[in-house]
Amino acid sequence: MANHSSPAGFFLLGFSENPHLEKILFVVVLCSYLLTLLGNTLILLLSTLDPRLHSPMYFFLSNLSFLDLCFTTTCVPQMLVNLWGPTKTISFLGCFVQLFIFRSLGTTECILLTVMAFDRYVAVCQPLHYATIIHPRLCRQLAAVAWAIGLVQSTVQTPPTLRLPFCPHRQIDDFLCEVPSLIRLSCGDTTFNEIQMAIASIFIVVVPLSLILVSYGAIARAVMRISSAKGRRKAFGTCSSHLIVVTLFYSSVIAVYLQPKNPYAQERGKFFGLFYAVGTPSLNPLVYTLRNKEVKRAFWRLLGKDGDSGES
Repeated sequence: MANHSSPAGFFLLGFSENPHLEKILFVVVLCSYLLTLLGNTLILLLSTLDPRLHSPMYFFLSNLSFLDLCFTTTCVPQMLVNLWGPTKTISFLGCFVQLFIFRSLGTTECILLTVMAFDRYVAVCQPLHYATIIHPRLCRQLAAVAWAIGLVQSTVQTPPTLRLPFCPHRQIDDFLCEVPSLIRLSCGDTTFNEIQMAIASIFIVVVPLSLILVSYGAIARAVMRISSAKGRRKAFGTCSSHLIVVTLFYSSVIAVYLQPKNPYAQERGKFFGLFYAVGTPSLNPLVYTLRNKEVKRAFWRLLGKDGDSGES
């Protein structure tokens, strides 16, 4: 029996069937969140304060860091409350806000990673024309388009999802309000919502990922044409961090949104969803700082040390 009455709260079940796992996950999620705050704030500071990082690559990276800060803050505080104590409720308004922001930022990240792949493609395949093609105005326009697409996509998908007739128990078998889990909670016809989610997955996940793969295919061909081993390593080094981030992000997104409908896949999807919401944003700063000499040098300069000596 569906509940068509006035909006009420939801129960986020998460991993409540395993209390011991919840305590472990609380520590893991808290540490990951603190690492996310520290790492992404550091990248924002370095990209802003160090003039040598005032380039298109680090402009897009600072957008990604700001996005990850907002992305995790949308869901992690609520998640920590649910993991630590017996209270696992979220109000209808809280669910709406969380779903809207989470969908908007998730979509923006898909588009932003595609824009960053285009930036790397021009840097490797058109190095002589890079400054002409990827100029500051285009960077601002591309970033604005990514944020706008995320906002539009969430505006289109969030209201129909929360207008579904939900079952009276209102138990969301997840750790946050997300479209797949809310569709599963519905006791009514969800055909329109499932079609909407499938179309969104194609345009927001499949198409951007395909463009990224095409870009890296062209980059790989360009790198193979470089005669010197040092030149190939340098060209690959400019792309390796972004490629790792893309792999981490899209593997978790595909596992969450393109999984088959069965209980095993649903339970496994919770862990992938946890990694998507918490793990990836905390790993992004590590990937970009540990594998990027310019960021490490900027960090030592921020501490008042010489970049080269600090790195060594």
